[in-house]
Amino acid sequence: MSSSDIFIGETIGTAILILLGGGVCAAVTLKASKARGAGWLAIAFGWGFAVLTAVYTSAPLSGAHLNPAVTLALAIKDKDFGNLPVYWGGQLLGAMIGATLVWVAYYGQFHAHLTDREIVGGPGAQDTLKAVEAEEAAAGPVLGIFSTGPEIRNAVQNLLTEIIGTLVLVLAVLTQGLNEKGNGLGALGALITALVVVGIGLSLGGPTGYAINPARDLGPRIVHALLPLPNKGGSDWSYAWIPVVGPLIGGAIAAGIYNVAFA
Repeated sequence: MSSSDIFIGETIGTAILILLGGGVCAAVTLKASKARGAGWLAIAFGWGFAVLTAVYTSAPLSGAHLNPAVTLALAIKDKDFGNLPVYWGGQLLGAMIGATLVWVAYYGQFHAHLTDREIVGGPGAQDTLKAVEAEEAAAGPVLGIFSTGPEIRNAVQNLLTEIIGTLVLVLAVLTQGLNEKGNGLGALGALITALVVVGIGLSLGGPTGYAINPARDLGPRIVHALLPLPNKGGSDWSYAWIPVVGPLIGGAIAAGIYNVAFA
């Protein structure tokens, strides 16, 4: 694989991942969305299908890592870090493109949601509990469409939750999901990985929203900070390091376990 194939593949694949994954979060969250209130099951399966679609699309070009934690784990497994910056650059750019496309697709819904006084508060309106909690946490009312945030703010617990969830994901990828060359996801591996992501969402997603992917969280968070959304609130940068550092640690631990127990 050439560096250009890797960068293009990871950009396209991660953009699709975030478009469909962030899209289901927007569908469930925003006013005037036909899927509003569909709940956690819809989100968990929506992200699973997002992974499936993104992997099948980008695998021929880049091996479909789509996640800096997966790339780091494969680099540790193979002791080859040469393409790490190319993969990570494509993943971050793709995540930002995907998040921007979610905003475009739900433009009217974002405006309706963020100009509703019952959601964002305002003169003569009674603040909802969610609006108050978001303000206290420096997280805007639609930040959850773009990136993750904890239900209970405890840095140690939040970090460990992300480490554990990513460890499960990456260990499944390394043991079940790789193609014949071992440098990316295979056809069956795409399905297995998608189902693992659904399982992680259902079982471990409750505390933090299961970022389990640094690019998936950081790229859309940057887009949230940059977009001209009315009353969007903060981007919760004080929390932003956890869904970046936690998954990278989890991926590294998974690679170490693989090299000791399976290689």
